Amino acid sequence: MSVSLVRADRVLTPDRELADGWVLVEGDRIVQVGQGRAPLGAADGGRYAVLVPGFVDIHNHGGGGAAFADGAEAALTARDAHLRQGTTTVVASLVTDTVERLLEQVRVLRPLVEAGLAGLHLEGPWLSERWCGAHPPQLLADPDPADVAALADAAGEALVMVTLAPERAGALDAVRALVARGVHVAVGHTDATYDRTRAAVAAGATVATHLYNGCRPLHHREPGPTTALLEDPRVAVESIVDGTHLHEAVVRSVARQAGERWVLVSDAMAAALVGDGSYRLGTLDVEVVDGVARLAAAGPDGAPGSIAGSTLSLDRAVRTAVAAGVPLRDAVHAATAAPAAAIGRDDVGRLARGCRADLVGLDDALVVRRVMRGGSWVGA
Repeated sequence: MSVSLVRADRVLTPDRELADGWVLVEGDRIVQVGQGRAPLGAADGGRYAVLVPGFVDIHNHGGGGAAFADGAEAALTARDAHLRQGTTTVVASLVTDTVERLLEQVRVLRPLVEAGLAGLHLEGPWLSERWCGAHPPQLLADPDPADVAALADAAGEALVMVTLAPERAGALDAVRALVARGVHVAVGHTDATYDRTRAAVAAGATVATHLYNGCRPLHHREPGPTTALLEDPRVAVESIVDGTHLHEAVVRSVARQAGERWVLVSDAMAAALVGDGSYRLGTLDVEVVDGVARLAAAGPDGAPGSIAGSTLSLDRAVRTAVAAGVPLRDAVHAATAAPAAAIGRDDVGRLARGCRADLVGLDDALVVRRVMRGGSWVGA
């Protein structure tokens, strides 16, 4: 079994930063993490300015010109595009569609979970028409128990997360049913009140889907979902930090308030890591201009179409968060250990003994230089 030693000027573990640190890898696992004098006899795995765990993206619709909804080959293309940028664990997110088409997509993707996907995420169809964003409003619906059960049965253990709007009829029962199956439920694309959101969390919801985007805004007499989700210590709080979805002051504020519960997600669509042009997100046409994805159909009074996911990857999210004033250690935690915890994983997102050997070597500008997944260098 191969043994290699990877060194860095700064190594970020779950709970500390090591100067002149190193990680010892044997096979597909981390066997030791330290600093200063390193064990002898291991193969040289290189030295980097910064060494961090592989990124964990729990909300990702695609990349590399492909979407997870478009079949097995497209799903692997999207996975590999993000892998090259350091995302070693990715959850495949599906946008709103008919239940029949979602069932087809789930059945295609389920076998790929064993081949490298971390699971499946249904973002819809049980969302708010008012805050639908890039979800077709005509396909949104209340969560019918039969549909919930059919999709959960089709996905099996591959289904790790469902985003829904808790104000919809039957939504709280759906939360309870999904949680009973071991699925993590997220609140998002919602017009819920503060009290209704708290009721969803009491029923078992534990994630806030891209907080502030696609939900009722805060009001001083009706705080809405954002306050309820931010203040509850049981809730992991997602942010899309791409310079478009959130002002940098909001990024800093959420990072401070959520603390170790803060989760960076890409919400990437097919254009991520490709470039501007015309794309599809689910059933909708999307135009990407200057790296910003919007629905091709104009909004009311000719306003630009709704933001439609992002062209982000998690390495860029970390750099953007740091540029906004978030400490590097906090930004890395939000892209690694925090999202892993949000989906119940303790074997990824951390540089610690026994964890899967997922490493990302960064330069001084926090640009990805090399990626290891499961003890093997990507592209080697």
